[in-house]
Formats: sequence, structure tokens, C-alpha cells
Amino acid sequence: MFAAPFRKLVALAVLGLSLMCAPLAMAAPTETAIFAGGCFWCMESDMKAIPGVVAVDSGYTGGTLKNPSYQDVLTERTGHYESVRVKFDPKQITYRQLLDRYWKLVDPTDNGGQFCDRGPSYRPAIFVSGPAQQMAAEESRAAAAKALKTGKMLEQILPAGPFYEAEEYHRDYAKRNKINYEIYRVGCGRDARLSQVWGRAGE
Repeated sequence: MFAAPFRKLVALAVLGLSLMCAPLAMAAPTETAIFAGGCFWCMESDMKAIPGVVAVDSGYTGGTLKNPSYQDVLTERTGHYESVRVKFDPKQITYRQLLDRYWKLVDPTDNGGQFCDRGPSYRPAIFVSGPAQQMAAEESRAAAAKALKTGKMLEQILPAGPFYEAEEYHRDYAKRNKINYEIYRVGCGRDARLSQVWGRAGE
């Protein structure tokens, strides 16, 4: 038989391994969605408020330039969109449900930009990975088109490509710069326009 001190050491070692493995066992697998909807400060903030969303990263996608900077994208010569990469827990919210929440955050009738931000890099778009996301996006877009209060559906569904994270100072902008963010958002007319496009909550 093992001596008592040795048995105690073995028990402590097993307990330690169990505690180390517990976070791995509890970590739920996530899925990824990529959306463009104009200013990524707004998209990041709005997406983070959706239950089931685990993380949101602001960045650039859809263009040809590798590792673009914000200044590169502003030239409107890179083909990139300001966008967000959304990681979500599919047990809490499905991709289709996330799409349905996404539409109410953008103006899909405007393919020249979004709200006060004009130019190709501010256009709304859905970037899909694989046939399942493609089908869900197409079905969701068709349903959203019928729900519009004004205009017609112009938003594109595009294949996902490399996603480049934005500079650190853009991340969590709404949280870290609350006053400047609110001034920008109100001044840009984002929420006022969304009410016109989708109707007010409860309508």
C-alpha cells in the first residue's frame, strides 16, 4: 500500500490536473461571422451588445492590399471594407439569428456608404464562409428585403477572405471614448436613419 504522504501527493496532483483542464472542458466552441456596416466603431459596439456574441474585432476585409492600415483604406484604392469579425456561441445564437439582428444595424438600401460616411469602404456587406453561411445569408437577405420600410435591398453577399485587424486605437472605441463616440454617432444620423429604414422599435 502507498504511504499516506504519497497518497496525499497523488491526490493533490490529480486535483491540480482537473482544475487545469476544467476551463478547456467548459470553453464552448465558437463560430465566426464577418460583416461590414459602415463605421466599425458603431458595428463593434452594437454587435457586442447581442447575447451570444463572444468577441468582436474591428478590421478590414474584401480588398487586395495585405496588412492595410486605416490610412490605406481611407484612400478608397485598396478595395477593403471597414468590417467586424464576430465570434459567437452557436448554442446561444445561430448564424441565421445573428444575421437577422445584423440587418437592423445597417442601411442595406445604401450602396454608396453608410449614413454620413461615404465611399466604397463604408458600404454594408456580408462576407460568408462556405455553403451553409451563403444559404443562410441569402434567405435572411430575402426576408430583410420584405421588412424594409423604404428603399430597396442593395446589399451584397461576398465570399470571405483575409481579415486584417484594425489598429489598437480603433478597438473598443465606443467604450474608451464615450463622449466623442456619442457625438459622432448622433451627428452622423445613424439611429435616425435606421428608424426610417426599419421603423421604430415595436412598430
